[in-house]
Amino acid sequence: MPGNALEFLDLPALAGTRHGFLTRRGGVSCGLFASLNVGLGSSDDRAAVLENRARAVAAVAPGAALVTLHQVHSATVVPVTAAFADDARPAADAMVTATPGLALGILTADCAPILLADVAAGVIGAAHSGWKGALADIGPATVAAMVRLGARPDRIVAAIGPCIARASYEVDLAFVDRFCATAPENEAFFAAGKPGHAQFDLEGHIAARLAAAGVQTVVAMGVDTYPDEARWFSFRRTTHRAEPDYGRQLSLIAL
Repeated sequence: MPGNALEFLDLPALAGTRHGFLTRRGGVSCGLFASLNVGLGSSDDRAAVLENRARAVAAVAPGAALVTLHQVHSATVVPVTAAFADDARPAADAMVTATPGLALGILTADCAPILLADVAAGVIGAAHSGWKGALADIGPATVAAMVRLGARPDRIVAAIGPCIARASYEVDLAFVDRFCATAPENEAFFAAGKPGHAQFDLEGHIAARLAAAGVQTVVAMGVDTYPDEARWFSFRRTTHRAEPDYGRQLSLIAL
């Protein structure tokens, strides 16, 4: 791919942590997975994936131990006090810790990575939210788990990283009905689309639910993963092209 130097986005709002939303650039994978594919569940060469994961951690949080999950689109949050083996990843979609030296990693390819920190309390969190996680309130569940470790909602800073944006996220009306049946105010996150369809603002929904959980600083980065193939993997783009598999990018936070 052109411009293949490893790169990541970071935010002043998360100062006091080591963090980054990595792009797909700077790795060793080839073909559909070019180049920083970190997905253990992909059909990519495992050695390449492991090298990519090591490069990502070295760039964002050198010396930290990477912790990732078997993500299942749930509202399950696990507290982490030590790294666990890649083949022993718990089925969950968020992690929280007060232990220095752990790099909490979330894998995405259109779903939203959420990185959270209460620097004063020394507590961080990371969550994966697609539409199922958003509907199940993975964001507020992560905030609650951080509070159990000593964080305060009003001190937590949350950043919603690159994900599919409303302009790229077409859904059918049954999808809209599912969200609005849960909470009528969810209608605000849908814009009119072509007949029988709407455009869903996943990022906006996540931000609103985090605010409702008491988080006063929510940074929505507004980076759309679907159209920018040079920087981001996208499940939806892969689906539209009928490609056999896709890569995943990594978002990290460590104390």
